[in-house]
Amino acid sequence: MKIITVIGARPQFVKASPLSQKIREKDTEKIIHTGQHYDNNMSNVFFDELSIPKPDYNLNIGSGTHGYQTGKMLMDIEEILIKEKPDLVLVYGDTNSTLAGALAASKLLIPVAHVEAGLRSFNMTMPEEQNRILTDHISKYLFAPTETAIQNLSKEGIIENVHNVGDIMYDAILDFSSLAKQKSNIISKLGLEGKEYILATIHRAENTNDPIKLKNIINAFNKSGKKVILPLHPRTKKYISEYKLEFASNVKVIDPVGYLDMIMLEMGSGKIVTDSGGVQKEAFFLSKPCITMRNETEWIETVDNGWNVLVGTDSDKICYNILNFAPKEKKNNYFGDGNTAQKIVQILNAN
Repeated sequence: MKIITVIGARPQFVKASPLSQKIREKDTEKIIHTGQHYDNNMSNVFFDELSIPKPDYNLNIGSGTHGYQTGKMLMDIEEILIKEKPDLVLVYGDTNSTLAGALAASKLLIPVAHVEAGLRSFNMTMPEEQNRILTDHISKYLFAPTETAIQNLSKEGIIENVHNVGDIMYDAILDFSSLAKQKSNIISKLGLEGKEYILATIHRAENTNDPIKLKNIINAFNKSGKKVILPLHPRTKKYISEYKLEFASNVKVIDPVGYLDMIMLEMGSGKIVTDSGGVQKEAFFLSKPCITMRNETEWIETVDNGWNVLVGTDSDKICYNILNFAPKEKKNNYFGDGNTAQKIVQILNAN
């Protein structure tokens, strides 16, 4: 079977690593990198660290409005699919790259496989929610990470070719945690040995594009007095400068880091504060308390189990939970057994 995989954003590189390795044991795969994330620290370093095969096509789309990005990707991906004539197009998650890849394939009557299907925040103002719903409804194979995702799809009438295979990011954490300990020197480089710190990330447009929300978040970090390590997304950095916001001395801003460094920072942290879906899960996998700066999450299991708390962008709530949040319940595993990649390949080759 010939598979075209479409990726373009940092979380998708992580997800592609274990699955591409399994695909290539039995099938032919070609990778299209849309260039949605193009900064070296957001893109190339992931291919190098995670042994992801180099992309066969790099579209170099770069930044732009949602309409521009998606439209340009759609045109370029369609051209490649017409040339390559794959048996299947595989997409991950909920980015503009996901939707463009799925739409291009669907219009050419090429089956689509959606990894991480069935996630819902029930907030249609989020571009990610729009992308994931549209992608699910035009996909032939829906690989859901949890039972909740299966139920979400069923409520929308999607019941055929739906499989609960577990979470592909759990595969990645299991694969790369030991490698991170061997290869990453980020903890010593930042002088964090034996120190308690909070790891924070901010990248979601609903937070970065709103000066009040972004100010509230930074004020919470400053007020907490805790050592905060903040790998700063390029777009967030731009808005912080534009809004003339400043950090207190307890907040250490660093450039975006690769996956192995990120795992080490997560493992060494006392708590994690984020608006990222992927980081919420990684915190859960690594048994780290997570404070999520959103009003809803697709990963409701982490909240229900008491290891994740939703605080929105209320400065006092963020600060209070940085200082006081502690999980009380026993952590259960909702995300599979770490063999998601193998299960997906087996299902695709059985059909």
